[in-house]
Amino acid sequence: MLKSQEIRKIAPEMDPLRMGMGWTAEDLAKPQILIESTYGQSHPGSAHLLNLAQRASAGAGAAGGKGALYFATDICDGMAQGHDGINYSLPSRDIIADLVEIHANATTFDGGVFLASCDKSVPALLMAIGRINIPAVFVTGGVMDAGPDLLTLEQIGKYSAMFERGEITEEQFTWYKHHACPSCGACSFMGTASTMQIMAEALGLMLPGSALMPATCADLNDVARIAGETAVNLARKGIKASDIVTEKSFENAIMVHAAISGSTNSLLHIPTIAREFGIELDADSFDRLHRGAHYLLNIRPSGEWPAQYFYYAGGVPRIMEEIRDHLHLDVLTVTGKTLGENLDELKANGYYEKCDAYLKKTGLKRTDIIRSFEDPIGKNGAIAILRGNIAPGGAVVKHSAVPKEMHKALLKARPFNCEEDAIRAILTHRIQPGDAVIIRYEGPRGSGMPEMFYTTEAISSDPELSASIALLTDGRFSGASRGPAIGHISPEAAEGGPIALIEEGDLIEIDIERRILRVCGIDGVPMEESEIDRVFEARRKTLPAFQNRYTHGVLKRFTASAQSPMKGGYME
Repeated sequence: MLKSQEIRKIAPEMDPLRMGMGWTAEDLAKPQILIESTYGQSHPGSAHLLNLAQRASAGAGAAGGKGALYFATDICDGMAQGHDGINYSLPSRDIIADLVEIHANATTFDGGVFLASCDKSVPALLMAIGRINIPAVFVTGGVMDAGPDLLTLEQIGKYSAMFERGEITEEQFTWYKHHACPSCGACSFMGTASTMQIMAEALGLMLPGSALMPATCADLNDVARIAGETAVNLARKGIKASDIVTEKSFENAIMVHAAISGSTNSLLHIPTIAREFGIELDADSFDRLHRGAHYLLNIRPSGEWPAQYFYYAGGVPRIMEEIRDHLHLDVLTVTGKTLGENLDELKANGYYEKCDAYLKKTGLKRTDIIRSFEDPIGKNGAIAILRGNIAPGGAVVKHSAVPKEMHKALLKARPFNCEEDAIRAILTHRIQPGDAVIIRYEGPRGSGMPEMFYTTEAISSDPELSASIALLTDGRFSGASRGPAIGHISPEAAEGGPIALIEEGDLIEIDIERRILRVCGIDGVPMEESEIDRVFEARRKTLPAFQNRYTHGVLKRFTASAQSPMKGGYME
């Protein structure tokens, strides 16, 4: 018997309450499907999801189920950027997951369709799926079109820095702002939103080939409808999310992450999602699987093209075909078939020919966007985990976006206790080549772990600094960030991590190949490790105790209970 029907027997008020919403007596006996989306007029990634949710519900109805629409609206990291609103970004992930858990368990459903597009909403719903563990199908809202001359939103950070430095006029800057987002969908670059959409498919929870479709593509409507039908079928068969999402699934996802040079924020989300499925996964798993992995995707910010071209080139299935020999092809997916069977079926049913028809309009070849495994952009993945006396718990760098000159460097520390002071120093040219800009007290327990997007853009858009300085922080970066940026430094300053002990003029060694991040000298003078340990011990005795600035509300709760970024930065 379906779970919903068991609950009806012990909850007699459920039937009349549902009939009060317009349900019929026949509806009550059908498989009941939760249609959970982050729809809301909050940003382009969610504003169009109501239509897709309604189509998913109609698909569930056509398959003999009954859909119920629920909403857990998310916020936009872009709108929160540049002010204290960004401090709410990471906490919102956990709170959305909590709300979906409440929706699913307070009433009880037999299956679900989950719809989201963006940075925190996709991982939040994936977390919730693991937590409630019902038959589940994910639908992502796709990606927005690029603007004129292929303008995309991540370029606004660069133009903002150029405007601040007087390099473009206010009129030019306004034009860029008014033309960067011409449609609904996630931002059109391989940031966190696009990365996490791809991760949802790589985990096996989406219909094959449906991640990161253009939001304006009519095919997406069909995907939503079929997802509703699929959820009913999974419910009848009793195939739960945990039957699909396994340790092998996460290894597949990380291999795909390496091939697309995915966002560093995935190291916050993937381990946290795995935890909800009862699977232990840490940042070192990324480092291990990225080593020797071939990086294939020529999409911004590391590459040339907007993210809408990803689908035109064949999407996730094409990436998987190229790295097929490195995937677990026997894992189950929402189709009820294995990953290998899905890939074979796509080749036989005209999927790639349909993609080629879209691609032809761009004048590009498939390999202009997704390179072959034999001709990769890089052969060592995209992510590295660094350690040393600055980050004994680890730090993350997207080395595929770091200039080669900065893969091994000796720099002079320039510490700041907040991002605002650091970016001011960069824009007023107080930061010079050879400096290591250190931003601390911006980790999960410090301020909620905001992004350092405008700081990274101020650096990467400055030709003098982009290949001559590094940014080190216990905060995080936007998935759109480029340049020499090292984040998630753990333990964070708010917990007394060594990053709090760094002073002006300390020598910082970065060696990405050897996975090293450490202080190797004091006040410009090289020293042995043991000597530096003694200096740090003396500095710790005079280090002021961290004072949390949040006295109430969400940020107080989050900063009081958030775990290390190396574990996922989740609320315990």
